[in-house]
Amino acid sequence: MSDWSIPSESDFLHYCPNETVDGIEIFESPNALKVNGSQVIVADMSSNILSRRINIEDYDLIYAGAQKNIGPSGMGIVIINNALLKRSPSNIPSLLNYKVTAEKESMFNTPPTFAIYLSKLVFDWLLSQGGVEKIELENNKKAELLYKTIDESSFYESRVHFDNRSKMNVTFFLKNEALNETFLEEAKANGLVALKGHRSVGGMRASIYNAMPYEGVEALSRFMQAFETKYQ
Repeated sequence: MSDWSIPSESDFLHYCPNETVDGIEIFESPNALKVNGSQVIVADMSSNILSRRINIEDYDLIYAGAQKNIGPSGMGIVIINNALLKRSPSNIPSLLNYKVTAEKESMFNTPPTFAIYLSKLVFDWLLSQGGVEKIELENNKKAELLYKTIDESSFYESRVHFDNRSKMNVTFFLKNEALNETFLEEAKANGLVALKGHRSVGGMRASIYNAMPYEGVEALSRFMQAFETKYQ
């Protein structure tokens, strides 16, 4: 991140620590982005919130859609430095004004009660697993197994730099892409679905969010090895 070209006159910096299409994750502290020391750091953590520990003080504002690691789509979570609330200008529509949201305790309008209830159940589950610290270890274990399966193969390949491989969205490619549809069909027959890569990049993508158990990754790894043996 220290090599990024950041205009010194910028007021705020917005970035996405985990990019789901190509499977790229940034693990560095965003403090390296503060070239003039005063920029506001905004992060979209929709796809990796609660997947690993972060230093919350490195960020001025974090927002996340709930649909990956928290609850159903249609709800968002915002974590904001209170100092920023004082900077909310009055001409921002009230529905989009975080100062109004904070003053009304997130109930300026009718809250999505069912989504909040389901999220509460997910939080309870996460705490029962040992919290973010323990789920991070589990996520590391899952990702390590899947990337090992890819790296030890002459049949599959990862196109993401080792230091920036996402722990949530593992992308990989069959070196013989003529087998893509066969791979997806046989995977589905083995109970492994939603593995088709994003339409803009192709290949395969295994999203292994918090709710995916290690056993699910093991099943995918076994299938990938068996498929390689069958078609190599």
